[in-house]
Amino acid sequence: MYSITKEVYFCYGHRLMNHAGKCRHLHGHSVKASITIQQETLDGQGMVCDFADIRDCVEKYIDENLDHNFLLHKDDPIIPMLTAQNERFMALDEHPTAEVLSKMLYQYLKQSGFNVAQVALWETASAYACYHEN
Repeated sequence: MYSITKEVYFCYGHRLMNHAGKCRHLHGHSVKASITIQQETLDGQGMVCDFADIRDCVEKYIDENLDHNFLLHKDDPIIPMLTAQNERFMALDEHPTAEVLSKMLYQYLKQSGFNVAQVALWETASAYACYHEN
C-alpha cells in the first residue's frame, strides 16, 4: 500500500457550549490539517495522486466553509446575535471540535473521489485529532 500526506493550514473560531473548561468561551485556532491518501498501485506517473489535486480540492472547501469562519453548534444561543450583525458563521449538528472537523474534511475528500486513509487536524502544536474509517 502506498500513501502520501498533504498538509494545509487555515484559521477558524469556535466555542464549545457547556464545556467545563475555558473552551466554552469564544476563541480561535490556526490549524494544520494533515491529509493522507492511499492506493494499492501507483498511477502512470508513478504517484498515488498529485499533491496539487489534494490541495486544490480541499482548499476550495476550506475557503468556502471553514477558513476565517466561526463554527458553532446549531443550538448555540449566540447565533441570533451573529445573524443580526451579518457575521459569518456555520452552524453544525455536532459540537465544532477538532474531531468533528477532521471528519468533515475526510468525508468531503472521500466524496470528491480520493481514497482517504486519514485526516488529522492539529488544533495546537502539541494536540491533534484524527478521523479514519478503517
